Amino acid sequence: MDELLPRSLTPSVLAVLVRRGADFAAAEDAVQDALVEAVRVWPKDAPRDPKGWLVTVAWRRFLDATRADASRRRREGLLDEEPVPGPASAVDDTLQLYFLCAHPSLTPSSAVALTLRAVGGLTTRQIARAYLVPEATMAQRISRAKRTVSGVRFDRPGDVSTVLRVLYLVFNEGYSGDVDLAAEAIRLTRQLAAAIDHPEVAGLLALMLLHHARRASRTAPDGSLVPLAEQDRGRWDTGMIAEGVGILQAALARDRLGEFQAQAAVAALHADAPTAQETDWVQIVEWYDELVGLTDNPVVRLNRAVAVGEADGPRAGLAELAALSDALPRHTAVAAYLHERDGDLSTAARLYAEAAHKAPTLAERDHLTRQAARLNAGLRR
Repeated sequence: MDELLPRSLTPSVLAVLVRRGADFAAAEDAVQDALVEAVRVWPKDAPRDPKGWLVTVAWRRFLDATRADASRRRREGLLDEEPVPGPASAVDDTLQLYFLCAHPSLTPSSAVALTLRAVGGLTTRQIARAYLVPEATMAQRISRAKRTVSGVRFDRPGDVSTVLRVLYLVFNEGYSGDVDLAAEAIRLTRQLAAAIDHPEVAGLLALMLLHHARRASRTAPDGSLVPLAEQDRGRWDTGMIAEGVGILQAALARDRLGEFQAQAAVAALHADAPTAQETDWVQIVEWYDELVGLTDNPVVRLNRAVAVGEADGPRAGLAELAALSDALPRHTAVAAYLHERDGDLSTAARLYAEAAHKAPTLAERDHLTRQAARLNAGLRR
């Protein structure tokens, strides 16, 4: 089924329905119905034009739903526009759909959540985790966003900053390994960078490339996580790093600093170090100071605490960590790492085990469990 239904197909079909006048919520429901029908029919009778088949079926499902409504005049107007069966356009509508979903009638956070769910393919749980809120809260937010745009004409696309936020979160979810969306996010950001001369678009593209360049070294052959300090830097994609650094330098030269450029600068400093021991942690702390000023994001402050621990010693890092909420994702794992560096191995082992129970992914849980076991084995000797 994955071969018959590529990931990029769903946004394209959704975009066709929206352009033809369907309100977003109804169009999404119709596309989902068409996908369910495809799962049932395609294994026995695969269409020669998958996108055209989905457009036709989804449009008919939308019309069926519209006929159930009281508006006969609207029904007849839509019926006249039914697409003629045949090969569908090969134009990639995904990036356009990202802009359409970032509608001015929505708050930026609601627009991001709606787009991640409807276009990015993320689950409500994944989006909630990215936003650091309960899944039920995010489900309500997405439902409210759908109600807000229900019946709205998508003729006023949203702003660039909202689209960048969506692309960033889609990339992060793909990079985590939970859903492989990283390459798609890079592709769309390249398209955006080619269309819009904006330093933050360039900053986001540079950030993605610098992170993606290390992807092959992030896991061992058995699937276990490899921390940055232990990664085989010979496996990093030097061509991708060079491209990312070049894009970043051109963006920074414009002197319009934004959060994605600052994050990319941190990634570039990691990429530039021949070994983990040669990492310029003092500069990294300075860039995190810039990020805190730009965003005041608690996760940024958490990452800054790690950098301070590397630059000024683990006790300085623990002092920074003490000022942050222990409810932050990975707070306990950071505390375990800093306590281990400070020589308090029993506390570190206990915190690694505690962090493993809170880990958002199986790979992280296994990694933290192994860290706890390693320290406990040493304490028993």
